[in-house]
Amino acid sequence: MKHILFLIVLFTFSAANYAAGGEALDINVSNTTTEEELNVKELILDHLADSYEWHLFSSKKRDVTIHLPVILYSKTSGWNMFLSSKLHNIDNNYRGFGIATDGKYKGKIVEILASGEEMRPLDLSITKNAASLMLSSLMLIIIILGVSQSIKRDPLKPKKGFTGMMEIFILMIIDEVIKPAIGEDYKRYSPYLLTLFFFIFFNNLLGLFPIFPGGANVTGNISVTIVLAIGTFLVINLTGSKKYYKDLFWPDTPVWLKVPFPLMQIIEIVGTLTKPFALMIRLFANIMAGHAIVLGLTSLVFVTVSLGSAINTSMTVISVIFTVFIDFVELLVAFIQAYVFTLLSSVFIGLAREKETENGNKELAVEKLAEQSNHLELKR
Repeated sequence: MKHILFLIVLFTFSAANYAAGGEALDINVSNTTTEEELNVKELILDHLADSYEWHLFSSKKRDVTIHLPVILYSKTSGWNMFLSSKLHNIDNNYRGFGIATDGKYKGKIVEILASGEEMRPLDLSITKNAASLMLSSLMLIIIILGVSQSIKRDPLKPKKGFTGMMEIFILMIIDEVIKPAIGEDYKRYSPYLLTLFFFIFFNNLLGLFPIFPGGANVTGNISVTIVLAIGTFLVINLTGSKKYYKDLFWPDTPVWLKVPFPLMQIIEIVGTLTKPFALMIRLFANIMAGHAIVLGLTSLVFVTVSLGSAINTSMTVISVIFTVFIDFVELLVAFIQAYVFTLLSSVFIGLAREKETENGNKELAVEKLAEQSNHLELKR
């Protein structure tokens, strides 16, 4: 745990030094002189969206923010590297770059041309989600390596505490998900599928904590979920068996459904493409919706201030009760979404590994998937 805390602090102070000129970490403390009415829609959307700084906390007089490195490539000025704090000045402009306040590039860095036109440069900046992704990955690697070393020291001795809990999770995913879905060569895919589970689960949990290093919407960002889904798609199609490709391009159906118009081939290919799409949307939508609900319930406290003390007090109590309840539900959802993503990935891989001699395996796998999915939905 000491090593984890040290690396968190080290990452925080080293991220800003990546900017040009070795500029030190810039923590912005700005005074707020006016109080604006709370805009719930903007609050929720700002939280769900990515940003170029990591907001830590606010008070009546100050906002404390870690500004992250901005890395841009412009056709006119070449490479530009600086901290995002440079964009928060009187002109909201630095070296011809600024953050768009409206339009299709809202919230993104744009290059402001001499004609006043806004154009997107090549943006390789370390945003809040990117920083959280690197930080959570580093923390997860340290945790897993620590658990591995603890188990290797005495493999036969029953483990207790955190190591024992992690061992339970690992054995559960292997014995109840990976092995039944894939079959005899499950060990080949276990490292990838276990990585999927723990990566999603850890980031889901980290996203529920509002303070650093939590608070980022990593698994609720479709850019992250689509990469995870593409990873499963590549594993499925790069390691598929001969029968998988035979069923894909020449399925066991009447010939007139396959030639001259390849109707069944089109259906099979579309089905192959919908699998990663389903993985991507399921994870993205559930995590994003959970964050939005929690923020919406919390906002009730501030929205009802102008309605009088009686209404505000009653709505505050309701808001606190429901927010705590939803937070506990989100803890369950964090596990379920990681479990379901791993389960579906395992089943899809298992279907692609089906052999000619394994009659009826596909039907059994689909039935098992339906049964486990229904069981999870009933739990929720």
